[in-house]
Amino acid sequence: MDPRMQVSSSNGHGESAQVPASPTDGEAVGITIGRPKETDPKLGTMMGVFVPCLQNILGIIYYIRFTWIVGMGGIWQSLVLCAFCGACTFLTGISLSAIATNGAMKGGGPYYLIGRALGPEVGVSIGLCFFLGNAVAGAMYVLGAVETFLDAVPSAGFFQEKVTVIDNAVGSATTISTPSLHDLQIYGVIVTILLCFIVFGGVKIINKVAPAFLIPVLFSILCIYIGVLNAPKLNASKGITGLSMATLRDNWSAEYQRTNNAGVPDPNGSIYWDFNTLLGLFFPAVTGIMAGSNRSASLKDTQRSIPIGTLNATLLTTVMYILSVFLFGALATREELLTDRLLTATVAWPAPAVIYIGIILSTLGAALQSLTGAPRLLAAIANDDILPVLNYFKAYEGSEPHVATLFTSFICIGCVVIGNLDLITPTITMFFLLCYAGVNLSCFLLDLLDAPSWRPRWKLHHWSLSLIGALLCIVIMFMISWAFTVVSLALASLIYYYVSLKGKAGDWGDGFKSAYFQLALRSLRSLGANQVHPKNWYPIPLIFCRPWGKLPENVPCHPKLADFANFMKKKGRGMSIFVSIIDGDYHESAEDAKTACRHLSTYIDYKRCEGVAEIIVAPSMSDGFRSIVQTMGLGNLKPNIVVMRYPEIWRHENLTQIPSTFVGIINDCIIANKAVVTVKGLDEWPNEYQRQYGTIDLYWIVRDGGLMLLLSQLLLTKDSFESCKIQVFCIAEEDNEAEELKADVKKFLYDLRMRAEVIVITMKSFEAHVENGGGSWKDDPQEAFTNAQRRIGVYLSELKETAQTEGRPLMEGGKQVVVNEQKVDKFLYTMLKLNATILKHSRMAAVVLVSLPAPPLNHPAYCYMEYMDLLVENVPRMLIVRGYRRDVVTLFT
Repeated sequence: MDPRMQVSSSNGHGESAQVPASPTDGEAVGITIGRPKETDPKLGTMMGVFVPCLQNILGIIYYIRFTWIVGMGGIWQSLVLCAFCGACTFLTGISLSAIATNGAMKGGGPYYLIGRALGPEVGVSIGLCFFLGNAVAGAMYVLGAVETFLDAVPSAGFFQEKVTVIDNAVGSATTISTPSLHDLQIYGVIVTILLCFIVFGGVKIINKVAPAFLIPVLFSILCIYIGVLNAPKLNASKGITGLSMATLRDNWSAEYQRTNNAGVPDPNGSIYWDFNTLLGLFFPAVTGIMAGSNRSASLKDTQRSIPIGTLNATLLTTVMYILSVFLFGALATREELLTDRLLTATVAWPAPAVIYIGIILSTLGAALQSLTGAPRLLAAIANDDILPVLNYFKAYEGSEPHVATLFTSFICIGCVVIGNLDLITPTITMFFLLCYAGVNLSCFLLDLLDAPSWRPRWKLHHWSLSLIGALLCIVIMFMISWAFTVVSLALASLIYYYVSLKGKAGDWGDGFKSAYFQLALRSLRSLGANQVHPKNWYPIPLIFCRPWGKLPENVPCHPKLADFANFMKKKGRGMSIFVSIIDGDYHESAEDAKTACRHLSTYIDYKRCEGVAEIIVAPSMSDGFRSIVQTMGLGNLKPNIVVMRYPEIWRHENLTQIPSTFVGIINDCIIANKAVVTVKGLDEWPNEYQRQYGTIDLYWIVRDGGLMLLLSQLLLTKDSFESCKIQVFCIAEEDNEAEELKADVKKFLYDLRMRAEVIVITMKSFEAHVENGGGSWKDDPQEAFTNAQRRIGVYLSELKETAQTEGRPLMEGGKQVVVNEQKVDKFLYTMLKLNATILKHSRMAAVVLVSLPAPPLNHPAYCYMEYMDLLVENVPRMLIVRGYRRDVVTLFT
């Protein structure tokens, strides 16, 4: 393709991103005492926003391709084209104005705006695409300037020009010369290197030179309008008719046709033009609206200047384009519009040299802005320290980003050397459209969420306008080229995925987190306070991290307890609450609690547990847990299962405190209607890589709402237990009831869609097994029973003796207790029978689940611990489960 066509297909991208060292620097406003620091003079709306936007929007497309677009698309489709693209950028300008007036705006251009609204991942992905677009756009501007220079001075070329001869409708021939690709490459590299040296001189030099580039551009446009009004000149081409209604009518409709690579009509040409391809060619001519917002650090009043300057520049250029469509459509015939690539120079007053100078200065100025802004945008992304791979491009405050500038220069020179950018330029256009879509989506999300911090001064906006602007950007992307749209989206998605994996977390208060928060609030309100239906019930375990036993200081939770928390979730869904209690006074231990909470949160992330950490300071563990069980959670998002380790060390560590605390926790859970899961043999609990074989045995003693059945099914969903089978043990009073009970339980399990083998144990066999020795105890069962009786008797004797000495009722742990020795013996014997049965049938089980008996009312906690010790004796791995007053499984669909 003709290099001029290449330039025009991506020209106008001069959205310089002049940013400070880092967008995170200075976000907290400080107070300076003493003499204020001297700063550069601040810019107003005209020079700070309006002029930069105007300079970047009015690019080379208007000079060398606008008349060609009018000739190919006709007047009415050209008007649609200008209105369509103008509406897209105007709506983007409205969204930009709303975000920019919602507080102090730091440097970083679209990266800062999008990143602070949609999060660091989206900000970095679109910011890097915008950087790449600016870097390659610099090459486009250089090629445009060089091509115009070679057109004006053909003798300056080192290689022979390319000549194209076409036949006119009247039978004559027209010769069109285009510069050699090698000349474009040589001059392009030289100009790029010279511009890079200027950029290395610093942004102050650029800011002093940049305004001087706009004056020739505006003057050249004025000369074009004067020339159009005075056309035709003497000795002008026959195709230039001057302003004529007949010519206007002839050019009203579109006449799409094939062209060669130089854009010249050719029936055998390789390129066919339609509205979509014209859209891709023209759209870069309306970009540049972010040039003012990128200079926010240099503005006197950001919240006033950005909306007024940006929107006025957008409206002025859109009106100018629409007016030019009518003027050029009435000025020359369609053939003249399509063949004279520099018709603007041909008709300009007083001579074509004015247009050549205007083109060269406008493109060089835009290239300088691109080569200045792109490195600073890259440095801003690097300084946010999101991606470690970008650390090489960091620039400290007050210093120039030399490494980023050098990297940008290599990209620009590489694109100039390639010369033919047919495959690159559509993607670059996509990057800018992607950036505009990001700005609109940012405003849409912020406006829709309406967070308390969202208070923009610019009131002429609505979430519907931002949504329309974002949809327009996406539609334009697919209209230009669906293939390049997919490529650009794929590249942005890859960057997003890479940032998500390798990037450091940054909390910028972005809109996504606000959306998650509001969604959580709405979901919580919609759930209400009513009971959740069993079909929608999820376990929300409260993990009691360090209730008893000693762990290393740097380990805030037992590792196997964290593993067990993951076993209670189906496919990772659900949430766990990890709780630890610090004994002491809250005022004295508040900082220690915050530190412990951070350590516990880090450990939860390390163990890959989906959960949150909570640290409670209380006078004692019992008081702390009682506070937790009453207040933890909101509505139906309260923990419903308390998970803790069985206190196997209670005999060796503390004979009184641990039993009373353990029993108190169970009683608190019963009163608060919380289920309880106590893990015995926690040290032997398998991790996710240790596969288990055998059975999962359930001893279903009391009705628990199906919690044990649900836990067994959750265990089967994990890799560690997927090879196991479930066995359900039930106890029947009489032998003749066994078959009926077995059939009922099988039918119940079938209706629950659970596969399990049902085994019924009768009371006679239950009694006989213990009387025959149980087959598991090292000593006679009666001796184990007698030893437990003896220990309890000694303990009760000490309690009675103390009570008589002090002249008070029988007390344990500050509470009055009542002792019924017959009930003690009954509990001991029942636990002994159950343990013997478990050891007979489940010696090789991977895990045993058994119902947790409720502590008897006003019963000594020591006695209850003796009962529990008899139950768990010689069972290596056991879950002792107590449900609560509701079903967690249902028969119905």
